[in-house]
Amino acid sequence: MSKTTLTDGSPVTPDHREINPATGQQKGYVVLSAEERAKGFVRPVRRTYVHSKCGVATTMGQAIAETYARQPDFYSGTFCVGCRPHFPVGEDGEFVWDDGSKVGT
Repeated sequence: MSKTTLTDGSPVTPDHREINPATGQQKGYVVLSAEERAKGFVRPVRRTYVHSKCGVATTMGQAIAETYARQPDFYSGTFCVGCRPHFPVGEDGEFVWDDGSKVGT
């Protein structure tokens, strides 16, 4: 199992999934540790994806983008800044990277 932290490098807490009602985002997001991400990437580091339902682009923080690039199946869902909830990713997901490939595949 890979070591994980929250995006700010702090330990993962039991309440990290609590949703902030003002933003729709979680209290904290889990990422692979900096040491794990430093091992290299199997995909390009991409920070922006588009939700095909609303057409809005979401830009992730660097640590989340690097986690996707290191381990593309790490996340089962992602956030849309336009619609403001979390949605599943993968073959049946509604999000694409700038190159047109599905997020999470």
